[in-house]
Amino acid sequence: MKYVVLIYGNPESRQAWEGMSEEQRAAGLAYYQQLNDDLDESGERIVSERLAYPELATRISAGTTTDGPFAEAKEFLAGFYLLDCADRERALEIAARVPEAAFGVVEVRPVMGLHGPEL
Repeated sequence: MKYVVLIYGNPESRQAWEGMSEEQRAAGLAYYQQLNDDLDESGERIVSERLAYPELATRISAGTTTDGPFAEAKEFLAGFYLLDCADRERALEIAARVPEAAFGVVEVRPVMGLHGPEL
């Protein structure tokens, strides 16, 4: 079954990242690389991406475009993993390995096709 792991940022997680030394940031990125490698080896990672901060976003609404930042919000989508896992429990196990889970900002959702869950 396919699941998307949504990774959100918030002021606390953003401040933690910005307060890290270069060595700590490198270690954090290496951790993500290892997670990617593990999921590639198991065949569970379809794709994962880190997203730019909301200030670089453009919103399209009714044919008009607006550059960010947008409405004040504490959380913003920072990245995602699209997984193909055996079951929900495995998707939750993987999501728990995402460092942002320590800040309570990781969400797991089943992927829905046009006719229901992608089983």
